[in-house]
Amino acid sequence: MLTREDNDLLTRTGPDTAMGALFRRFWQPVALSRELPLPDGPPIRLKILGEELRAFRATDGSVGLVSPRCPHRGADLFYGRNEHGGLRCVYHGWKFGIDGACHEIPTMDPGPARERAEQHVRLNAYPTRENNGFIWAFLGPLETAPVFPELEFATLPVSHTYVSKKLQQCNWAQACEGGLDTAHFSFLHMALDDSRDATAKLLTKVSSNTDTVRWMRNDGAPRFTILDHPAGLVLGAARRGDPGETYWRISQFLMPNHGLAPNAFPGENYHGQCWVPIDDVSCWIYNYTWNPDRPLSDQERERFAGGSGIHAETDADHIPIRRRENDYLLDRTKQKHESYTGIDGVSEQDACIQDSQGPIADRTAEYLGPTDMGIIRFRRLILDSARALADGDPPAALRHPAAYKVRGGGAVAPAGQPLADVLKARFGA
Repeated sequence: MLTREDNDLLTRTGPDTAMGALFRRFWQPVALSRELPLPDGPPIRLKILGEELRAFRATDGSVGLVSPRCPHRGADLFYGRNEHGGLRCVYHGWKFGIDGACHEIPTMDPGPARERAEQHVRLNAYPTRENNGFIWAFLGPLETAPVFPELEFATLPVSHTYVSKKLQQCNWAQACEGGLDTAHFSFLHMALDDSRDATAKLLTKVSSNTDTVRWMRNDGAPRFTILDHPAGLVLGAARRGDPGETYWRISQFLMPNHGLAPNAFPGENYHGQCWVPIDDVSCWIYNYTWNPDRPLSDQERERFAGGSGIHAETDADHIPIRRRENDYLLDRTKQKHESYTGIDGVSEQDACIQDSQGPIADRTAEYLGPTDMGIIRFRRLILDSARALADGDPPAALRHPAAYKVRGGGAVAPAGQPLADVLKARFGA
């Protein structure tokens, strides 16, 4: 369990908090590229780490991320005109570029006074970059901006990747912990019988290896090994496989808020998630799927868009169709006869349980066990990092962008083989 002070440190991510300061030292996904489809198109509202912002795509295709109100009279720039390289307030016509600089003040006559005003009046603006369907932003001090992390999906052609986002109605940390807790697959996502149809339905969301469901069903208490690396943690969960074998599910936590899923075998699609706080009680989950060996098919993209695995079925605003307000469309008949939850969708099952802990889980009342080792190590790393940064020591992960180019995945190894050897055999390192 955590103390109440540690729980507050873990979950409070506003501009004046230690955890918020830690998040702001890393590049964060803040929108999907398809949310700003056209140059000079309408701006959108964003809220990240407790800060209200507006994003717009300028005439040249670059993306601006700026404070929400015109510094003249405080009008909301969501209603502004995005035109000719800048966002113009519709109240009095003041216009601002993606760097926040004031380009025009038409309510002042040309001359020195207007020139001085245009030089000094500006919006707060954050640097952005686009990569494989995500718009990323750096929200920290400009002089501390790190090199962009070499996440594998971000280094591939767009044809090899698919991205989505969804709203999560709880604090970022418990959603992240849900992703790192791979022991729950033996229960939360499991069909109730071993029939071929039930297994096939589950495997469309997990893996083509039909044995993995049997191994997870038969062994609900995986043994964890956690190893440190420059960008975070690798978490190995070992289950009994067939005689003489161990089934490993290997996931990654990458500072400060990425997790890579443990399901893929060689040749299959890899999956990752990034939990970005909106405020202290909600977050966006940015999901990315990639295949390093081939382009994703149209059928795969269609399946992801309709909700599959980490990708939820959402409305046009990225709000899940199955969510807290409608009890995730829980079907008690299905729960009785087909699945543990009676809820459709791996992502939705995760969300239900994570949200059910409350907007901010009370970690002072937990009773943790051996399968929670990954969560314990995650908390230690992230809390220690926030405290160290507050004392002037930035996280080591910022200096190792190449260390983000890792994978999670499944492996079958001889019983008793240590995780380090399993990793070398499965991933080559």
